[in-house]
Amino acid sequence: MRVNDFDYNLPEELIAQDPCEKRDHSKLMVLNRKLETITHDLFYNIVDYIDSGDLLVLNNTRVIPARLFGYKETGSKIEIFLLNKIDNTHWQCLLRPQKRIKLDTNIVLKNKSVIKPIKRETNGQWVIETPSYFDEILDEIGNTPLPPYINRSKELVTPEKDKERYQTVYAKEPGAVAAPTAGLHFSPGIMDKLKDKNIEITEITLHVGLGTFKPVQCEYIKDHVMHEEYYNITKEAANLINHKKDNGNKIIAVGTTSIRTLETVAELNNGKIIECSGWSNIFITPGYEFKIVDSCITNFHIPKSTLIMLISALVGKDFLFKAYNEAIKNNYRFYSYGDCMLIK
Repeated sequence: MRVNDFDYNLPEELIAQDPCEKRDHSKLMVLNRKLETITHDLFYNIVDYIDSGDLLVLNNTRVIPARLFGYKETGSKIEIFLLNKIDNTHWQCLLRPQKRIKLDTNIVLKNKSVIKPIKRETNGQWVIETPSYFDEILDEIGNTPLPPYINRSKELVTPEKDKERYQTVYAKEPGAVAAPTAGLHFSPGIMDKLKDKNIEITEITLHVGLGTFKPVQCEYIKDHVMHEEYYNITKEAANLINHKKDNGNKIIAVGTTSIRTLETVAELNNGKIIECSGWSNIFITPGYEFKIVDSCITNFHIPKSTLIMLISALVGKDFLFKAYNEAIKNNYRFYSYGDCMLIK
């Protein structure tokens, strides 16, 4: 298959620049794969489409304030975009502009702390040395990294509304540089309604990386190399997922990150989920046979992205693109702060 097979035309005005005022008031499109029907609703009614006894799997990663701004001793401005924490004093990151950076350059942050690039990697990333109290520095002067298609991503300071709103209400484990956006629609009220209907909930962790926005640049999807993202599944979550699967209840993954985590672990363990952690680089495309995930909640994704390829594998490409055309006709809002769909 070619990457261009997953392209579509999206009017720019449908790219959501702001979230819904209320989390659970976004539009909801319900796709029934068996009947090939499309239903339009609002997210606060999602409980009506989920059966008692089914299991929702949430990604509880928390977005860290990964964007920092500093300057060299010459006064030149430098942007630091954190990617992965190596240990207490070292991070992988991107530094911009690249041409201004040399090994052992002192980069002075706004609070006068100093970080130092100590290694340039072949993929253009850097390893930096940081003070041991760097987590405190992030809390003080770090900025929430917004996707590049949101205009505010170019601002030097993240607006207050995004610091809280670009997190799920169940975010716990710091480490992501992008939000698992399907979860942004959940409110405390929705969580209560799910429990009242005996719809069970469990949490796993996958720290969303910068690669989630990386375009697929090859002609054929088989040639694309996925980025790696760290995941963790607890014993309690693994046991519940296996129990529900064996019992015939549906496993409903909230977001593509939850799908990738579950299918990564199932691929490695004969279709079962176990307590484990590791790095996922699974690339799910049409033709893939899902081992754990029966259903999912997901946003509307960027053309030609690995995310739209993954959802095409679950739904069927033709039906998915029919749904996308329907969403465009009905002025759904797309991408991170946009509306969502439930795939049954």
